[in-house]
Amino acid sequence: MPSRPDTSDYLSLFLNDIPLMDVRAPVEFSKGSFPGAINAPLMNDEERHRVGICYKEKGQDEAIRLGHQLVSDDIKAHRIEAWRRFTAEHPHGYLFCFRGGLRSRLSQQWIREAGIDYPLVTGGYKAMRRFLIDSLEALIDSSEFVILSGRTGTGKTRVLHQLPNPVDLEGVANHRGSSFGRQVTPQPSQIDFENRLAVAMLKAHHHVGGPVYLEDESRLVGRCALPESLRARMAEAPLMVLDQPVEERIRIIREDYVDQMAADYAARDGEEAGWLNFRDYLLSALDRIRKRLGGERHSQLRRMMESALDLQQQSGDVSAHHPWIQALLENYYDPMYDYQLDQKQGRIVMQGRPETIIDWARERS
Repeated sequence: MPSRPDTSDYLSLFLNDIPLMDVRAPVEFSKGSFPGAINAPLMNDEERHRVGICYKEKGQDEAIRLGHQLVSDDIKAHRIEAWRRFTAEHPHGYLFCFRGGLRSRLSQQWIREAGIDYPLVTGGYKAMRRFLIDSLEALIDSSEFVILSGRTGTGKTRVLHQLPNPVDLEGVANHRGSSFGRQVTPQPSQIDFENRLAVAMLKAHHHVGGPVYLEDESRLVGRCALPESLRARMAEAPLMVLDQPVEERIRIIREDYVDQMAADYAARDGEEAGWLNFRDYLLSALDRIRKRLGGERHSQLRRMMESALDLQQQSGDVSAHHPWIQALLENYYDPMYDYQLDQKQGRIVMQGRPETIIDWARERS
């Protein structure tokens, strides 16, 4: 592998999805890293904890000595082998630690002793995180936003991806943004969400340009909180309102929340466990809005949902889901959305079916 220099070109790393090897401990990685980064730690959590105590009590030299004792022989060989695999699979990548200091340079040295020159990111995680925070705030301040709104089930995310320069907040958060919105895979941590959002905004600015199209979201997308500065810009941005007939909305909701989720749970957990977990997902989502529905309405909808699930399990017929979906739309989601839209009438610049919205946005780009 030809020698490459270390880098501080953070923009190029993120715009080009350069593979990154995070040599921090797993507990650090779990709190937040970067899109596509792989954790291949120099020290595990326990080793890092012991070295940290030693550093506080006895200083850096003793901490380094202890670190070499803890990561030696077979343990060291195993970690070097993991790094070798990463460098072979990602010859154009980089490694990093927290500040681009001792851990990344020691990892780099051990990889070099194994016969491979592999560069690191100067400044490490801390510098890259700072770059993304500053870039996101600058882009939020300077970008032109257009917001795609519409009643529940109009297929806003599907339309969003056909617009000229979309940033999918729900995709970044891995959540559809409602009580029923969780996915079978977990949401990112708040730091991971912010980092992913920053990268998406950088790509929208540098790769495409022009107005950035966002789906209308509340402050929280699942458990991920939008930056307050972004919420403020979204609250004053022009609004496109997507219309769909109720029959089409029912079909879209059934496809997304019944058909697709049942398939996703089965793929993850197997047919039997997947079905039970899917059933629990759907019923639990309804139970979470019980207070807002009222006890009687919730009980009625739950009975309808249970009957639909029973029929689906017995025969694969999903048509019995349509009545509870329609009732939930007409008696809960639509009145709530219509009230909110009344407060935004002055911002509406376009309203219509998907093709109308898409054509209008493309003509502006």
